[in-house]
Amino acid sequence: MLPKMTTNTECTGETCTLHKRLVKEFGCRSFSLLFDDIETEMCPSDKQAFTSFAHAQVAIANEVFQHLGQPEVFLFCPTDYCASFCTPNVPLSVYLQTVGEKLLQGIDILWTGPKVVSHKISVESIEEVSAVLKRPPVIWDNIHANDYDPQRLFLGPYKDRPTDLISKLRGVLTNPNCEFYPNFVAIHTLATWCKATPDEESDVEMREEDQDPCYSPQKALTLALTEWLQEFLNTDQTGGPQHPASRLRKDPSEEEPMQTDIGEAGYVPRPDENPLYTAEPLTLEDLKLLSDLFYLPYEHGPTARTMLQELDWLKKHSWAAAAQTEKTAEWCSRAQHFDKMCEAVVQMFNRLSNAPNRRILYDLYNYICDIKSGVGLARTYVKTLSGQGQPSAHVMNDDDPEPWGFRGGLSGEFQRMLPGHGNRDLFKHPPSTAVYCIRPFCPEDKDKVQSIFREMQRPEGDKAPLMMPQPLMSDILLDVETPPSPHCALVVEDEIAVCGYAFALMDAKPAAVKIQRELDVSVLKDFPSLLTVQVLPRVTDPSPAKRMISHLLSSLKNSGSAGVLCEARHSDKRMLDFYNKMGSFKPIQILGLPQDIIVLGAKL
Repeated sequence: MLPKMTTNTECTGETCTLHKRLVKEFGCRSFSLLFDDIETEMCPSDKQAFTSFAHAQVAIANEVFQHLGQPEVFLFCPTDYCASFCTPNVPLSVYLQTVGEKLLQGIDILWTGPKVVSHKISVESIEEVSAVLKRPPVIWDNIHANDYDPQRLFLGPYKDRPTDLISKLRGVLTNPNCEFYPNFVAIHTLATWCKATPDEESDVEMREEDQDPCYSPQKALTLALTEWLQEFLNTDQTGGPQHPASRLRKDPSEEEPMQTDIGEAGYVPRPDENPLYTAEPLTLEDLKLLSDLFYLPYEHGPTARTMLQELDWLKKHSWAAAAQTEKTAEWCSRAQHFDKMCEAVVQMFNRLSNAPNRRILYDLYNYICDIKSGVGLARTYVKTLSGQGQPSAHVMNDDDPEPWGFRGGLSGEFQRMLPGHGNRDLFKHPPSTAVYCIRPFCPEDKDKVQSIFREMQRPEGDKAPLMMPQPLMSDILLDVETPPSPHCALVVEDEIAVCGYAFALMDAKPAAVKIQRELDVSVLKDFPSLLTVQVLPRVTDPSPAKRMISHLLSSLKNSGSAGVLCEARHSDKRMLDFYNKMGSFKPIQILGLPQDIIVLGAKL
């Protein structure tokens, strides 16, 4: 179960087999053929030679695998390498079905989990994809990958993957941070996870927190940081002798004197003065703080969360610092606590900067400089709120700010202008997005609802020609002749106008008859009702649509319906993803459907 080493020779077409044969002659015995993150459109000649993109990839992989003598390690990365890429989902993905059925069994298949960077990977999800691929996958884990954000580093433990997965996988590969030395934690904790066994003496509280009796992420992290500390204290440099970590100071007789122009008598600071340079040794607590500040993609460490919570509280209650109230003492106490946490970050930075192993420091330096600067901005802001700072010298002064007060450059400005900016912050603030109003549909809404319907038929916006595909059953709910059932028509408004709708029909038969859709009696028995929902792209919050659907499902159930079905187009990935994340809607197999339409159902 340890990570498998692979050789990735980038090659395609006729040169692929030649290149891999040459690599084999150099002594390589493990190979990978990676089709991730590539264009899916084949050239005309390939379209004539292969029936699909998946068939083309499988044919190349099988040929190379056989030409190399079927090596023991041969990894294949599919283009749809995570569940979110599969259309409409993993079990019904024609691409994955082809790969699973046609790819030779000696070839292992890479899989990143539910997403490219998966928060959690469950046993159920692996069993699902294994059934389609006809073999257990090799997890290619991006939990510690940081190549998508130059300001983030991940020093948290390998977690949210139950050890029950180990017996259901062919292997685990980690795709860690771009920087080499900071990957000590990522690799060390993954190794601990791989060799995890039940611990009869494990802490009950820890077991409840982690939900895994065989592996504790926090214990694995502490073990990794303890051993990493010894690496920091290692004075061995490239080409030089190795010195024991405990011997941090040279004998004075071994040091060459520094040439100065102030005479032989050096300056000795007085007791009330701080020395210019202190060589305090790095501690395990420093590394725990470092890990908390640069934890994992979907969560901050405990100390980082506390700092954000304290700053948020101090900002919201800043009025208590200006006037003597019952909260003034609490505000001052929490401000002092926040300042101490900020000072701990500064001291951690200083001790890291003085660590003997400079190679690790160089990989970390830009990141710790950035976090020290960000903490300094917050620290100064809190002092200004308390009246200790000088507003004219405040680093975030609006009149003429220093450039470090507005961070992120052009990329940061683009992100701040987008409607969803801040929605993905790991520290959740109270909702600051648009306020939506959900209300019953009325006749005056008809024109706007039909306008939304027409707009959503255009795949590329208003300038694209209106699509005229095969109609959906739900399309007729916009007609006067077949209106939605009573209490089953809702619209949602934002600050501009009506921006979405949700309609339902208690009896789906009239809709099916009108568009000549043939549905089995068994389908209509289990899913007798029809539902549709649509919102404009400017509605980035999924909550309004979810609330409208929940209301309609409740109304249908109270009216005696056993289930509801809805239709979507394969090309409408936005709505397919929405229904999939709802959890209650599952694909229904119906014969004779147009190729671009999928039917989903939810039992009530």
